[in-house]
Amino acid sequence: MGGMPITGTPSRAELLDHLVKTRIAGNVATPRENNLSHYRKLSNGDRNFWLGLELGDRWSDEQDVLAVMAERVGVSDDPEHRYGQDTIDPELTVAGLERMAGRLRKAADGRQRVLFATGHPGGLLDVHRATAAALRAAGCEITVIPDGLQTDEGYVMQFADVAVLEHGATLWHTHSGEPMRAILTGLEREGRPLPDLVVADHGWAGGAGQHGVDSVGYADSNDPALFLAEAEGTVQVTVPLDDHVVSPRYYDPMTAYLLDQAGLAG
Repeated sequence: MGGMPITGTPSRAELLDHLVKTRIAGNVATPRENNLSHYRKLSNGDRNFWLGLELGDRWSDEQDVLAVMAERVGVSDDPEHRYGQDTIDPELTVAGLERMAGRLRKAADGRQRVLFATGHPGGLLDVHRATAAALRAAGCEITVIPDGLQTDEGYVMQFADVAVLEHGATLWHTHSGEPMRAILTGLEREGRPLPDLVVADHGWAGGAGQHGVDSVGYADSNDPALFLAEAEGTVQVTVPLDDHVVSPRYYDPMTAYLLDQAGLAG
Protein backbone atom coordinates (compact mmCIF):
# COMPACT_ATOMS: atom_id res chain seq x y z
CA MET A 1 0.00 0.00 0.00
CA GLY A 2 1.34 3.42 -0.95
CA GLY A 3 0.14 6.85 -0.05
CA MET A 4 2.87 8.16 2.21
CA PRO A 5 4.90 10.20 2.27
CA ILE A 6 3.23 13.47 1.37
CA THR A 7 4.91 16.41 2.99
CA GLY A 8 3.21 19.75 3.39
CA THR A 9 -0.22 20.37 1.91
CA PRO A 10 -1.25 18.17 -1.02
CA SER A 11 -2.95 19.49 -4.11
CA ARG A 12 -6.50 18.30 -4.70
CA ALA A 13 -5.26 15.75 -7.23
CA GLU A 14 -2.53 14.52 -4.88
CA LEU A 15 -5.05 14.13 -2.07
CA LEU A 16 -7.45 12.16 -4.27
CA ASP A 17 -4.62 9.81 -5.19
CA HIS A 18 -3.56 9.47 -1.56
CA LEU A 19 -7.08 8.69 -0.34
CA VAL A 20 -7.35 5.83 -2.84
CA LYS A 21 -3.87 4.43 -2.17
CA THR A 22 -4.40 4.36 1.60
CA ARG A 23 -8.00 3.12 1.25
CA ILE A 24 -9.42 6.06 3.17
CA ALA A 25 -11.65 6.21 0.09
CA GLY A 26 -11.96 4.20 -3.12
CA ASN A 27 -12.04 0.43 -2.55
CA VAL A 28 -12.37 0.57 1.23
CA ALA A 29 -11.96 -2.29 3.70
CA THR A 30 -15.59 -2.28 4.91
CA PRO A 31 -17.33 -5.06 2.95
CA ARG A 32 -20.64 -4.59 1.15
CA GLU A 33 -22.45 -7.05 3.39
CA ASN A 34 -21.49 -5.05 6.49
CA ASN A 35 -22.74 -1.83 4.91
CA LEU A 36 -26.10 -3.35 3.99
CA SER A 37 -26.47 -4.99 7.40
CA HIS A 38 -26.06 -1.61 9.11
CA TYR A 39 -28.49 0.11 6.73
CA ARG A 40 -31.05 -2.60 7.50
CA LYS A 41 -30.57 -2.33 11.26
CA LEU A 42 -30.97 1.45 11.15
CA SER A 43 -34.14 1.19 9.06
CA ASN A 44 -35.50 -1.45 11.46
CA GLY A 45 -35.18 1.02 14.35
CA ASP A 46 -32.03 -0.29 16.07
CA ARG A 47 -30.93 2.80 18.01
CA ASN A 48 -27.36 1.56 18.23
CA PHE A 49 -27.13 2.67 14.60
CA TRP A 50 -28.90 6.04 15.00
CA LEU A 51 -25.71 7.72 16.37
CA GLY A 52 -27.45 9.97 18.87
CA LEU A 53 -30.15 11.08 16.43
CA GLU A 54 -33.91 10.74 16.59
CA LEU A 55 -34.82 9.38 13.17
CA GLY A 56 -38.38 8.34 13.99
CA ASP A 57 -39.90 6.30 11.17
CA ARG A 58 -38.58 8.56 8.43
CA TRP A 59 -35.96 6.04 7.24
CA SER A 60 -37.82 2.76 7.69
CA ASP A 61 -37.22 1.76 4.06
CA GLU A 62 -33.75 0.27 3.65
CA GLN A 63 -33.73 1.23 -0.03
CA ASP A 64 -34.17 4.91 0.88
CA VAL A 65 -31.10 4.63 3.12
CA LEU A 66 -29.13 2.97 0.33
CA ALA A 67 -30.10 5.74 -2.09
CA VAL A 68 -28.77 8.43 0.24
CA MET A 69 -25.55 6.49 0.83
CA ALA A 70 -25.03 6.05 -2.91
CA GLU A 71 -25.51 9.79 -3.43
CA ARG A 72 -23.49 11.10 -0.49
CA VAL A 73 -20.84 8.40 -0.02
CA GLY A 74 -20.51 6.66 -3.36
CA VAL A 75 -21.40 3.12 -2.35
CA SER A 76 -22.96 0.98 -5.08
CA ASP A 77 -26.60 1.87 -5.70
CA ASP A 78 -27.36 -1.68 -6.92
CA PRO A 79 -29.60 -3.42 -4.34
CA GLU A 80 -28.61 -6.77 -5.87
CA HIS A 81 -24.94 -6.17 -5.01
CA ARG A 82 -25.02 -7.97 -1.68
CA TYR A 83 -21.44 -9.13 -1.03
CA GLY A 84 -17.84 -8.19 -1.69
CA GLN A 85 -16.20 -4.86 -2.41
CA ASP A 86 -17.92 -1.54 -1.74
CA THR A 87 -16.61 1.94 -2.32
CA ILE A 88 -16.37 5.49 -1.06
CA ASP A 89 -16.05 8.04 -3.85
CA PRO A 90 -12.87 10.06 -3.12
CA GLU A 91 -14.38 13.06 -4.93
CA LEU A 92 -17.19 13.06 -2.34
CA THR A 93 -14.62 12.83 0.46
CA VAL A 94 -12.74 15.87 -0.81
CA ALA A 95 -15.97 17.77 -1.48
CA GLY A 96 -17.00 17.06 2.11
CA LEU A 97 -13.67 18.32 3.41
CA GLU A 98 -14.14 21.51 1.40
CA ARG A 99 -17.62 22.04 2.86
CA MET A 100 -16.28 21.40 6.34
CA ALA A 101 -13.47 23.88 5.69
CA GLY A 102 -16.06 26.56 4.96
CA ARG A 103 -17.69 26.00 8.36
CA LEU A 104 -14.30 26.02 10.10
CA ARG A 105 -13.47 29.30 8.37
CA LYS A 106 -16.71 30.79 9.68
CA ALA A 107 -15.80 29.65 13.19
CA ALA A 108 -12.35 31.20 12.92
CA ASP A 109 -13.66 34.48 11.51
CA GLY A 110 -16.17 34.76 14.35
CA ARG A 111 -13.79 33.44 17.03
CA GLN A 112 -16.49 30.98 17.98
CA ARG A 113 -16.60 28.39 20.75
CA VAL A 114 -15.82 24.95 19.30
CA LEU A 115 -16.02 21.51 20.87
CA PHE A 116 -14.13 18.52 19.47
CA ALA A 117 -14.97 14.89 20.19
CA THR A 118 -14.34 11.42 18.77
CA GLY A 119 -15.81 7.97 19.13
CA HIS A 120 -12.96 6.61 17.01
CA PRO A 121 -9.81 7.62 18.93
CA GLY A 122 -7.70 4.92 17.26
CA GLY A 123 -8.19 6.59 13.90
CA LEU A 124 -9.36 10.18 14.16
CA LEU A 125 -8.07 11.58 17.47
CA ASP A 126 -5.13 13.39 15.90
CA VAL A 127 -7.28 14.76 13.04
CA HIS A 128 -9.43 16.47 15.65
CA ARG A 129 -6.46 17.51 17.80
CA ALA A 130 -4.72 19.23 14.89
CA THR A 131 -7.92 20.99 13.85
CA ALA A 132 -8.51 22.17 17.40
CA ALA A 133 -4.97 23.53 17.63
CA ALA A 134 -5.43 25.46 14.37
CA LEU A 135 -8.71 26.99 15.51
CA ARG A 136 -7.25 27.91 18.90
CA ALA A 137 -4.37 29.66 17.12
CA ALA A 138 -6.96 31.56 15.06
CA GLY A 139 -8.59 32.88 18.23
CA CYS A 140 -11.38 30.37 18.80
CA GLU A 141 -12.26 29.17 22.27
CA ILE A 142 -12.01 25.39 22.53
CA THR A 143 -14.77 24.29 24.89
CA VAL A 144 -13.56 22.64 28.10
CA ILE A 145 -15.98 19.94 29.16
CA PRO A 146 -17.38 19.74 32.72
CA ASP A 147 -15.65 17.46 35.20
CA GLY A 148 -17.11 14.23 36.49
CA LEU A 149 -19.19 13.23 33.49
CA GLN A 150 -19.95 9.59 32.81
CA THR A 151 -22.34 7.34 30.91
CA ASP A 152 -23.18 3.66 31.16
CA GLU A 153 -20.15 2.93 28.98
CA GLY A 154 -17.55 4.88 30.92
CA TYR A 155 -16.16 8.31 31.80
CA VAL A 156 -16.33 11.30 29.48
CA MET A 157 -12.85 12.82 29.42
CA GLN A 158 -10.90 15.35 27.36
CA PHE A 159 -7.40 14.81 25.99
CA ALA A 160 -5.53 17.19 23.69
CA ASP A 161 -8.68 19.32 23.41
CA VAL A 162 -10.73 16.33 22.20
CA ALA A 163 -13.56 14.75 24.22
CA VAL A 164 -13.43 10.95 24.34
CA LEU A 165 -14.94 8.08 26.28
CA GLU A 166 -12.58 6.40 28.76
CA HIS A 167 -13.20 2.91 30.09
CA GLY A 168 -10.77 0.84 32.12
CA ALA A 169 -7.92 3.32 31.54
CA THR A 170 -8.46 2.91 27.79
CA LEU A 171 -9.86 5.33 25.23
CA TRP A 172 -13.06 3.71 24.04
CA HIS A 173 -14.65 3.25 20.63
CA THR A 174 -18.32 4.24 20.85
CA HIS A 175 -21.24 4.97 18.56
CA SER A 176 -23.38 6.33 21.40
CA GLY A 177 -24.77 9.85 21.55
CA GLU A 178 -24.88 9.73 25.35
CA PRO A 179 -21.38 11.16 25.94
CA MET A 180 -22.20 14.27 23.89
CA ARG A 181 -25.56 14.58 25.61
CA ALA A 182 -23.75 14.43 28.96
CA ILE A 183 -21.40 17.26 27.92
CA LEU A 184 -24.11 19.57 26.59
CA THR A 185 -26.49 19.06 29.50
CA GLY A 186 -23.53 19.43 31.87
CA LEU A 187 -22.65 22.79 30.34
CA GLU A 188 -26.28 23.90 30.65
CA ARG A 189 -26.40 22.76 34.26
CA GLU A 190 -23.32 24.86 35.06
CA GLY A 191 -24.80 27.89 33.28
CA ARG A 192 -22.06 27.85 30.67
CA PRO A 193 -22.71 28.60 27.00
CA LEU A 194 -22.99 25.74 24.55
CA PRO A 195 -20.42 25.55 21.75
CA ASP A 196 -21.19 27.35 18.52
CA LEU A 197 -19.83 24.37 16.62
CA VAL A 198 -19.09 20.72 17.31
CA VAL A 199 -16.51 18.90 15.17
CA ALA A 200 -16.81 15.18 15.78
CA ASP A 201 -17.87 11.77 14.47
CA HIS A 202 -20.21 8.93 15.42
CA GLY A 203 -22.78 9.69 18.12
CA TRP A 204 -20.82 12.71 19.29
CA ALA A 205 -21.69 14.50 16.04
CA GLY A 206 -25.21 13.13 15.88
CA GLY A 207 -25.95 13.95 19.51
CA ALA A 208 -24.77 17.54 19.03
CA GLY A 209 -26.92 18.02 15.95
CA GLN A 210 -29.92 16.52 17.70
CA HIS A 211 -29.37 18.99 20.56
CA GLY A 212 -29.57 21.87 18.09
CA VAL A 213 -25.85 22.69 17.98
CA ASP A 214 -24.11 23.21 14.62
CA SER A 215 -22.34 19.93 13.97
CA VAL A 216 -19.90 18.68 11.33
CA GLY A 217 -18.20 15.31 11.28
CA TYR A 218 -16.76 12.24 9.66
CA ALA A 219 -18.50 8.93 8.98
CA ASP A 220 -17.74 5.57 7.40
CA SER A 221 -19.76 3.84 4.70
CA ASN A 222 -21.35 1.55 7.30
CA ASP A 223 -22.53 4.45 9.51
CA PRO A 224 -25.45 5.91 7.55
CA ALA A 225 -27.10 7.97 10.29
CA LEU A 226 -24.91 11.07 9.94
CA PHE A 227 -25.47 11.16 6.18
CA LEU A 228 -29.22 10.96 6.71
CA ALA A 229 -28.90 13.78 9.25
CA GLU A 230 -26.99 15.87 6.72
CA ALA A 231 -29.73 15.20 4.16
CA GLU A 232 -32.29 16.42 6.70
CA GLY A 233 -30.20 19.40 7.85
CA THR A 234 -29.64 18.20 11.42
CA VAL A 235 -25.89 17.88 10.77
CA GLN A 236 -24.26 20.52 8.55
CA VAL A 237 -21.50 18.43 6.96
CA THR A 238 -20.64 14.73 6.96
CA VAL A 239 -17.37 13.72 5.30
CA PRO A 240 -17.34 10.14 3.99
CA LEU A 241 -14.20 8.13 4.74
CA ASP A 242 -12.92 4.91 6.23
CA ASP A 243 -12.55 6.02 9.84
CA HIS A 244 -9.92 3.48 10.91
CA VAL A 245 -7.30 2.64 8.31
CA VAL A 246 -3.98 0.89 8.89
CA SER A 247 -2.16 3.96 10.23
CA PRO A 248 -3.58 7.16 11.73
CA ARG A 249 -0.72 8.98 9.97
CA TYR A 250 -2.49 8.31 6.67
CA TYR A 251 -4.98 11.02 7.65
CA ASP A 252 -2.27 13.71 7.95
CA PRO A 253 -2.41 14.88 4.29
CA MET A 254 -6.21 15.03 4.54
CA THR A 255 -5.98 17.17 7.67
CA ALA A 256 -3.42 19.45 6.03
CA TYR A 257 -5.72 19.92 3.04
CA LEU A 258 -8.70 20.66 5.31
CA LEU A 259 -6.82 23.31 7.28
CA ASP A 260 -5.40 24.88 4.13
CA GLN A 261 -8.88 25.11 2.60
CA ALA A 262 -10.14 26.71 5.82
CA GLY A 263 -7.35 29.31 5.80
CA LEU A 264 -5.95 27.79 8.99
CA ALA A 265 -2.65 26.35 7.77
CA GLY A 266 0.24 27.40 9.93
